[in-house]
Amino acid sequence: MPRRTIGFIVFALALAAGCVRLGFWQLSRLGERRARNARVAARLDAPPTSFAEATRDSANARFRYVQLTGTYDYARELVLTSRPRSGAPGVYVLTPLVTDSGPPILVNRGWAYSPDGMQVDLGKWREGDSASVEGFLEEFVPVTGMVSTPSQRRGIRHLVRDSVEGRLGERVAPFVVVQRLGSEQQDSITHLVRVGAPPLDEGSHRSYAIQWFAFAAIALGGAGVVARRGRGA
Repeated sequence: MPRRTIGFIVFALALAAGCVRLGFWQLSRLGERRARNARVAARLDAPPTSFAEATRDSANARFRYVQLTGTYDYARELVLTSRPRSGAPGVYVLTPLVTDSGPPILVNRGWAYSPDGMQVDLGKWREGDSASVEGFLEEFVPVTGMVSTPSQRRGIRHLVRDSVEGRLGERVAPFVVVQRLGSEQQDSITHLVRVGAPPLDEGSHRSYAIQWFAFAAIALGGAGVVARRGRGA
């Protein structure tokens, strides 16, 4: 069998082995995704607990369901800009909730339509001073670069804790509460649209795994064809 043929077969076998390894890696990622989804679903479906109890273990606090009461500080509201919904531009309205203990807790009260994704009449979306809030915990994010929105005095681009505290002039609680969807908030004309829970899909890991295994099969098939031809030469 010619050396060129042997070299091609070796290359094809190595390629097939690499593709198989990548396929199993994608299946491993799929298993991790399913485990994560199960943890998130369990937290969202659990009975609501207090903010203090939910954040006691900060490493596992995200998506915990909480219930809290306090007074909204509308004077220091912020908007999270450029948050489209179903193709429509809009913002998330972020309102500090002052409680009996601890620093203010930032509440994502929901989505409001904004023609440019930045400007919105916040006075239109007030819901009373005293509030009883149920929702899940979301983390602040580490971001570098521009965070504020120059054209919107109350606008921020990302949920960065340092930036939020700079705007408010004081410390805030280490997690944001995302207020859950309620039947009274379905009308986006007169009510903020509550932000739903994150989608718990499996992503594209399964399809990627199938593709890698298919590539491996093609490589092995090609090696077999070349080997047969080499023996006949």
